[in-house]
Amino acid sequence: MTDHTVKKNPKSIPHSIWHADDLRRAEKEAADSLGITLYELMQRAGEAAFTVAREACPDASHWLILCGHGNNGGDGYVVARLAAGAGLRVTLLAVESDKPLPEEASLAREAWLNAGGVIHACDIAWPDDVDLIVDGLFGTGLKQAPRERQAALIDRANGHAAPVIALDIPSGLIAETGAAPGAVINAAHTVTFIGLKPGLLTGKARDVVGTLYHAALGLESWLAGQDTAVERFDASRLAQWLPPRRPTSHKGDHGRLAIIGGDLGTAGAIRMTGEAALRSGAGLVRVLTRIENIAPIITARPELMVHELTPQALEESLEWADVVVIGPGLGQKSWGKQALQKVENFRKPMLWDADALNLLAINPDKRHNRILTPHPGEAARLLNCSVAEIESDRLLSAQRLVKRYGGVAVLKGAGTVVASESELGIVDAGNAGMASGGMGDVLSGIIGALLGQKLPLYDAACAGCVAHGAAADRLAARYGTRGMLATDLFDALRRVVNPDVIDVEND
Repeated sequence: MTDHTVKKNPKSIPHSIWHADDLRRAEKEAADSLGITLYELMQRAGEAAFTVAREACPDASHWLILCGHGNNGGDGYVVARLAAGAGLRVTLLAVESDKPLPEEASLAREAWLNAGGVIHACDIAWPDDVDLIVDGLFGTGLKQAPRERQAALIDRANGHAAPVIALDIPSGLIAETGAAPGAVINAAHTVTFIGLKPGLLTGKARDVVGTLYHAALGLESWLAGQDTAVERFDASRLAQWLPPRRPTSHKGDHGRLAIIGGDLGTAGAIRMTGEAALRSGAGLVRVLTRIENIAPIITARPELMVHELTPQALEESLEWADVVVIGPGLGQKSWGKQALQKVENFRKPMLWDADALNLLAINPDKRHNRILTPHPGEAARLLNCSVAEIESDRLLSAQRLVKRYGGVAVLKGAGTVVASESELGIVDAGNAGMASGGMGDVLSGIIGALLGQKLPLYDAACAGCVAHGAAADRLAARYGTRGMLATDLFDALRRVVNPDVIDVEND
């Protein structure tokens, strides 16, 4: 068997992401340029998946393989033949169709039959002793919810005790968007071929992909010469964004940040934003808030400069600041509205979050010096649509935000999407522990601090999201995800934004 190296998430999989339709076209172009047939690529895909299955489930002796009526099913036939050849027991179920199989899948099917394999109808009773299920029902061409017969197979696989290994993408997950409009395989492992697809990293992906593996199938040299429209960002990129500081630098070199918000009852939000900015390296942070919040915030974090938000203080702070963050705890009453009206004409970099976004949805404008950081609910208000529409295509939603409002959009969630007019990325960091109050306030402070340290808007947004997620990942690795607080991130964050420091603790 030829060795086509399989790489495992998260650090070794590519940083380039292909639009699903582009990758299907590129597959043939790559094969032609290297003198490889598409059937040979299918063989390599099956070998890669077989290798992962053997390593991930070494004790599995009876494999149930589900084959659809396309090239994903062809990959399944290859896996079946290799498993049977290795002395494993294989039960293969195929979804039949009136349409002919694609040429490569037909050859793989024939090879399975010639090796003595048997093809069962998909409605047979499943054997009792199956201990591994291989999903080859749908590949990257799926555009809609699976039909009833395939949906029943997916539900049955999900209800079985055996782990599922998905070929290329879990069946039912849309490769371009990560949406799951109907039944979807809940995989323990997914082996994706040639290039990453957006749907493996955002939308419902985190729920169903399991451990992600990547196999380039020998096309590495060709892929390295291609430009892709979407990029994957993870913690390995932090060193590029955050080089060591110059020894003679001083606090004025690292940004003067004004943070505005914290209406009555929301002092915590603005305090977390301020401390997150300090922990992310901001040189000076001034908080403008309600007078009632000043003493509690200074007591909790004396390094913050805290002032009452008055027209004069705001005017002076906008003159002083290199960067403005507005929105955490701002509220939507006249107090917050008046502040936002003053800030909206600020010419230097700024970030709008929380209630600043809700007020923007009421009075839209377009500005190119601004980062917006909505969660899906806020994005739905900004685009006057439903949350379901936002989540059905997160990449498109982020691009729509940029088109309507300018600047950079950060669409938060599992697989955060960052978009500018010319760039698009998915953040591959973070975990379910971040589903708790205050996390967005912390993110605003991180990104604001990075803007003050002279990162361009798009880079600051990407780096901030990665640092935020990476800090949470460090906590989750130690303590688990349940019970994680936004303020727990501060110590981990300080470590994450210094990627040049040797991590003695984890060596």
